[in-house]
Amino acid sequence: MNKRYYHYSEEPDIQDFKPRISPSFPDEPPMVWAIDADHRPLYYFPRDCPRIAFWENEKTTPQDIDRFKLNTKMVIIIEEGWLGKLEDAVLYEYTFSGETFRCFDENAGYFTSMSSVKPDSVRRLDGLIHRLLMEGVELRWVPSLWKVKEDVLASSLAFSMIRLRNAKY
Repeated sequence: MNKRYYHYSEEPDIQDFKPRISPSFPDEPPMVWAIDADHRPLYYFPRDCPRIAFWENEKTTPQDIDRFKLNTKMVIIIEEGWLGKLEDAVLYEYTFSGETFRCFDENAGYFTSMSSVKPDSVRRLDGLIHRLLMEGVELRWVPSLWKVKEDVLASSLAFSMIRLRNAKY
C-alpha cells in the first residue's frame, strides 16, 4: 500500500504541482513539496503565519518535557496577531499517492518529488483550531516568537520552525 502525502494551500484549484525552488532551501533543485500524515498539523495555518512547533522524541529529556509543559502530542505556538486570521482561515488539502516522493527531512515530515504531480484529491478545510485540537495539538500564542525560538533551539525537543521570516521583531 502506498503512503499518502499532503500539501496545504489557500488556492482551491491546483491541477498540477510543478517542481519549484523552496525559499527555505534555495540551494536544492526544484521539487514538489509535501508532508506526511503525522506532520499535517504543522500546515493547518494560513501560509504566511509564522509558527514554532515542538514535540517529544527519543532525545527529549524529562526536564524539557516539564519546562515546556509538553502534555500533548505536539505544541504549536503562533504570534497573537495571527489568531484571528487562523480562526477565519480556509485551506485546501491536496492528497498525493507516494510513488514519486522521497523523504527529504524525517524530523519535519518533508517529502519531495522531482517531477510534476497531480493530486489524487482535494478537500476544503475550515475550523482549523478545532482540527488542531482533534489531532492532539496544543495551540499557544505569544506576542513574539523570537524568545521561543531561542528556548526551543537550546532544548532537547524535536521541533519545526515555519515562516519565521514573517515573525515580529
